[in-house]
Amino acid sequence: MAETARLTESRPELDEQEQRELNARLCVLADHSQDHPEVRIKNFVPDVRKSGGAIVEVCGTVKKLVAADGTIVLDDGTVILISDIIEL
Repeated sequence: MAETARLTESRPELDEQEQRELNARLCVLADHSQDHPEVRIKNFVPDVRKSGGAIVEVCGTVKKLVAADGTIVLDDGTVILISDIIEL
C-alpha cells in the first residue's frame, strides 16, 4: 500500500533552447574533465518499481566523462547518465 502511495514524477522534456544550452555545457565539461571540475547536476532517476521517477540534484567533482557509455562519473562513485541530465 505504501508503494502505491509513493509519488513519482514524469521524465521532463527539455525544449530546443534548453537542450542546446545543456549540450554547450556538456562540451565545456568534456573539454575540461581532466581538470576534475566541481559540478552541480540535476538529473532524472527512473523509479525501479513503477513508472516515473525523481529529479535529483548532485554536487561533486568529476572523476571522468565516459563518452562510450554516455556517463559522468564523480569522485564519490556516483554514475550519471548524460541522457538523464536536466541541468548542468
